[in-house]
Amino acid sequence: MELIFEKSQPGRRAGRVPSYDLPVPEIPAELRRETPPRLPEVPENEIVRHFTELADRNFGIDTGFYPLGSCTMKYNPRVNERVVGLPGFRDLHPLQEDEGAQGALELMWELQEILAEVAGLPAVTLQPAAGSQGELTGLMLMRAAFADRGEHGRNVIITADTAHGTNPASVTMAGFELAKVATTDRGNLDLDDLRGKVDDRTAGLMLTNPSTLGLFDEGIEEVAEVFHSRGALLYYDGANLNAVVGRSRPGDMGFDIVHYNLHKTFSQPHGGGGPGGGPVAVRAELEPFLPAPVVVRDGDAFRLDHDRPRSIGRVRGFAGPFGVFVRSYAFMRAYGAALREMSDAAVLNANYLLARLKDVYDLPYDRLCMHEFVLSARSLKREHGVTALDVAKRLMDHGIHPPTIYFPLVVSEALMIEPTETETKERLDEFVDAMRSIAAEAATDPETLKGAPHTRPVRRLDEVKAAKEPVVRYAFEQPGAAATIESR
Repeated sequence: MELIFEKSQPGRRAGRVPSYDLPVPEIPAELRRETPPRLPEVPENEIVRHFTELADRNFGIDTGFYPLGSCTMKYNPRVNERVVGLPGFRDLHPLQEDEGAQGALELMWELQEILAEVAGLPAVTLQPAAGSQGELTGLMLMRAAFADRGEHGRNVIITADTAHGTNPASVTMAGFELAKVATTDRGNLDLDDLRGKVDDRTAGLMLTNPSTLGLFDEGIEEVAEVFHSRGALLYYDGANLNAVVGRSRPGDMGFDIVHYNLHKTFSQPHGGGGPGGGPVAVRAELEPFLPAPVVVRDGDAFRLDHDRPRSIGRVRGFAGPFGVFVRSYAFMRAYGAALREMSDAAVLNANYLLARLKDVYDLPYDRLCMHEFVLSARSLKREHGVTALDVAKRLMDHGIHPPTIYFPLVVSEALMIEPTETETKERLDEFVDAMRSIAAEAATDPETLKGAPHTRPVRRLDEVKAAKEPVVRYAFEQPGAAATIESR
């Protein structure tokens, strides 16, 4: 496929900007261009075709199954985009006074109330922009609470060996030390290992439940008791909340702080860098430390409460990613009291796939899963030299986005699969057929898998070279530059 610059011909254009009889601002000499900018000259229909063709080359939830474990790539209802585009929401200025933003503030307040009920905790901040920032916010709340108690020696956070990669990063950014706890053969936290690591220096635990193995920790109440008995706190990474909404609540499990991924659990276009939403819920004793401002209700009116002297301060500009709030609120209201059906269907879909695939791929933890599960391609590698990467690349030839691979790290040759609740049985069966076909192909024609994908616009890349020597701009001066970019 040609680059847009290669389609350029002098004098072609999509349209002209009207010329107005207005003063031309004087540009300082040191900022003036010596030559005009190099821009492609292409007619409008060719521009549309070019970018449509580029879009058609991509995988996306609108074009096919996207079973990306731990990332919850569910279909996003188009009506939510209509709602977020309503003029009263779309055109609202972030510096609008509270009196002129009552509809938006009411939506945010109601969203807080719904999220509080989902978590089983009374107080919510909407500020954090994503799950990773929600993690950092939760840890900052821990630090503020212990400082308020005078317990400055609590500087260790414990995470599971299956934790998301952002957990250790957030721990470091918040100024804590990291300790890891092992996982048992059942996929639960190792309580014996845990007890030996919780002491008076422990600030808290960061845990995803269900874990990245897709398993609900069967000893979660005892885990909570271990930490609370030593005065430590529990933080719930809400990345996998899609499995339990309406069925169990983190607050009831014993967690003190919870972050949500609105862009995973409650419908929001996900990927490409955002936007996202990472609200945080806390127990009542932690509420004074929440980021300011917080949306509050005074009678029939709503306002942003800035008078919070014990707050950790802002973690994001303004009050949060408002468009995300509108989409998630619309999603929740569409389900209404039946919101738990979302999680029920997600768990059902995952267990259906697990049951149909566990005889052809290794199943490290042979028990019912939650919304996602982890298989392993280690037997394919041992017997045929076919890796998880080969399986993932071959799936692309079937028109299916690969699942997450090589994570969690405790499973070798991991294939982490999450179907979500939005896929039909027919679509799940297509995925099963593709996965079983690939497993059979590993025995009969392994070289085909090792060279996959074969039908995509870009074949298997040298990923190390692409990372070390990326080509990120068009080099006009170099003959053959387009061919160089195309080949990489």
